[in-house]
Amino acid sequence: MQRKDSLYQNFVRILEEELQPAMGCTEPIALAYAAAKVREALGKRPERMKVALSGNLMKNVKSVIVPNTGGLRGIETSVAAGAAAGAAERELEVISTVDEAGREAIRAFLREVPIQVERLESPSVLDMELTAWAGDDTALIRITDRHTNIVSLQRNGEELPRAEQGETQDTPADKADRGLLSVERIVEFADCLDVEDVRSVLERQVSYNMAIAQEGMEHEYGAGIGRTLLEDGGSLKNKVKSMAAAGSDARMSGCELPVVINSGSGNQGITASVPVVVWAREKGYDEERMYRALAVSNLLAIHQKAYIGVLSAYCGAVSAGSASAAGIAYLEGGGYDAVAHTMVNALAITSGVICDGAKASCAGKIAVAVESGILGYQMYRQGHQFWGGDGIVSKGVDQTIRNVGELARDGMKETDRKIVELMLDNLSSAPGAVETGNC
Repeated sequence: MQRKDSLYQNFVRILEEELQPAMGCTEPIALAYAAAKVREALGKRPERMKVALSGNLMKNVKSVIVPNTGGLRGIETSVAAGAAAGAAERELEVISTVDEAGREAIRAFLREVPIQVERLESPSVLDMELTAWAGDDTALIRITDRHTNIVSLQRNGEELPRAEQGETQDTPADKADRGLLSVERIVEFADCLDVEDVRSVLERQVSYNMAIAQEGMEHEYGAGIGRTLLEDGGSLKNKVKSMAAAGSDARMSGCELPVVINSGSGNQGITASVPVVVWAREKGYDEERMYRALAVSNLLAIHQKAYIGVLSAYCGAVSAGSASAAGIAYLEGGGYDAVAHTMVNALAITSGVICDGAKASCAGKIAVAVESGILGYQMYRQGHQFWGGDGIVSKGVDQTIRNVGELARDGMKETDRKIVELMLDNLSSAPGAVETGNC
């Protein structure tokens, strides 16, 4: 690969498209964004609303705390936050500027505006449709496949002009081609990378994600996984795990700091970046080397998710944890061989960890994923590996990645349906309040 050729530029665009800022767990924030857009289309405060969500969206919105709401969680809270106080033009930072007056407006909206929640039967795992009514006027929004991908925005049954819709449905030509990713090409890209081409994207990721990880270490959030891990001592491996978990502790518990996401997920963005940054800083590696390793980690996480899909029964922390360990292997001077073996070893250990929605236990899964990733790297350094034919491991790292994707996307469909069923059996119609820590 040569600097500035079309393949190189494609990889730069992938990083620019995927590493976007978001405040709060992405699915509730996407719902808040949709609510802000539908109120904007309606042109007035809704008198009632209906929300229809795919099962996977429901499971990821059900339990997580929505930031800037005073500790509230759930579907109705997400809708009320966007409709009452959201700034639609900020997209996945739609409620980042909500103040105390805005929080009171959210509480009033929940008291005064009926919000009907329904299951949306859809072939897409990420699909939502919101309808708002006020007097004789109605507005409707549909977002499908990606968190801000508006496929329809209507007022009184008429489709609004594209200029009023904001981000709209993609065509293949609109986006960089993820199909061109391979482990070998990702390593080649990092080797020839002009860091200035991705500096602003990666600097923001380091700044945001390390800040929320530090916040999670300094204050009590969720189940306190990051702080609990400190009881195991101050080894480098433990610092890496604890900081990544702490970022998720804070994010899942309503911390109002933003993160830079990866593959549509803040937890995956944290997991793909924080371990690499902590390792680099502890070992004294320079910034350029760290950024090259972050390019490896982020692109490997995206490469895996391209096969898995945006939401599934498969925990995305596993993909990001193996990717961050491969980034660490690259940071330590390893080339394609080190990266590939680290990935395969890690995926052989933890593939199959389920995703049962966004909530406090995600931090524990991140810790386990990072642990297995580092174990995979340690195995490589000792000359040990899993071989093709060991379970779902195939000859060639990219084929193993495809196997995992097929397992997650197709093989776990029934598992996904059962997870959603079990979770929705416990779905409460009333938003709950909890303590959110000190962010």
